Amino acid sequence: MNKFDFSNIKSKLQLLTKEDIEKIHSSAIKILEKTGIMFDNKEALKIFNENGFEVNFEKKIVKINEEAIKEAIIKAPSKIIIYDRNGKECLFLEENNVYYNPGSAAINIFDIETNNIRKPTSKDLEKFSILVDSLSYIHAQSTALIVSDVPKIISDRYRLYIILKNAIKPIITGAFTIDGLHDMVKMLNVITDGKVHEKPIAIFDVCPSPPLMWSEITSQNLIDCAKYMVPAEIVPMPLSGATSPVTLTGTIVQHTVEALSGIVLSQIVNPKAPIIYGGSPAIFDMRYGTTPMGAIETIMIDCSYSLIGKYYGLPTHAYLGLSDSKIVDIQAGFESTIGIILGALTGINVISGPGMIDFESCQSMEKLVIDNEVCGMALRLIKGIKVIEDSLAIELIEKIGPGGQFLTSKHTLEWFKKELFIPSEIIDRLERKAWIEKNQKDCIQRAKEIVRKILEENKPKILEPEKEEELNRIIKNSIKRYEDK
Repeated sequence: MNKFDFSNIKSKLQLLTKEDIEKIHSSAIKILEKTGIMFDNKEALKIFNENGFEVNFEKKIVKINEEAIKEAIIKAPSKIIIYDRNGKECLFLEENNVYYNPGSAAINIFDIETNNIRKPTSKDLEKFSILVDSLSYIHAQSTALIVSDVPKIISDRYRLYIILKNAIKPIITGAFTIDGLHDMVKMLNVITDGKVHEKPIAIFDVCPSPPLMWSEITSQNLIDCAKYMVPAEIVPMPLSGATSPVTLTGTIVQHTVEALSGIVLSQIVNPKAPIIYGGSPAIFDMRYGTTPMGAIETIMIDCSYSLIGKYYGLPTHAYLGLSDSKIVDIQAGFESTIGIILGALTGINVISGPGMIDFESCQSMEKLVIDNEVCGMALRLIKGIKVIEDSLAIELIEKIGPGGQFLTSKHTLEWFKKELFIPSEIIDRLERKAWIEKNQKDCIQRAKEIVRKILEENKPKILEPEKEEELNRIIKNSIKRYEDK
């Protein structure tokens, strides 16, 4: 993709015009030049200072001019390929390609047997990774659960350790600590035979702290990702009316400021470091003090800032497909579906969120299985309708004529698998009599059965012994470091 080019925007859904994007971009530039942004990290301030930026060390504020922003965006790659554990190219992050992965870092899991939430364990994450590897339209893993049975200080790297040991798909992850990222890159290098910079199998989320701040940890994570040349996904999280202006446009401006500042730092550290234009913004519900991820305005902000990322010629990301419902119910279904569909129509490259309920705090295996079907439908939707001579089927219609049937025609046999999305048993299309004979199960009951069946029939994808041994060594060393303190 070209940089600063509106021809990049080929989305089927466009909530912003060319003029809107220009205004938002120029507003973000004004803020970065006049007000600047805080980096609570000595190395980040030093890097900016040594590269000629205006730095107020006392207030930790950096001012960034338009020329530096333009230079950084031009340097950042427009295309990123993410590999799986076996070295196969899997995610082609460019243009309007769409890939789904579960929402990450849930502190709770919705227990499939008790229908109650509880703290997840390492065994839950192992099962979750097996489930994700088995779903056709969930293209990547995420370190989806913060497990409660290991020390909190090493939970970031331990989540990745479990996924790498049990699953093959690429991974969306992130570090909670500075040294956690170094251990995680070591583990990724074990899997890629030291070539994680050439064949990345994981993306690291790095999140600024709204408004207009980068913490010490996330600044350092961003710097270190650039040094290692591992993909970093910048995830601003402005909350309309709480940590950003209540107007959707104002929130998008602030999102742009925070994202651009991260891109500039990344590209100063290491030009061409892979960077993804992401986010997890939300509105703020003034009645309850909550941050609804399923709100239509939250989804509108996501779809809008993604257009700006496309204008910059960068791969894009958003948190969509989540629900604020506390259980897997109708609300969970319609909120998640709206996000999954609109994200696909916008052509967002990485969509994180399926499986999530209770804002961003709880993962549900049965919801993930249901969301997988919605993702499949969304992918069918964006394939569109093919109008060519054979699909017009004029000769066939004339041949069959009035009162005929198409079931047995060669044309039907050739086309039906290409034209029709064939759902799993999650979707009920039985005749009523057949549905009654199958015990009248609803969608959630069927989802639970499918989860149980997948977990019963599929086993962890075992690593080569020498690689598993090396991962074990890294984790043991990490635990020992903290025990010695």
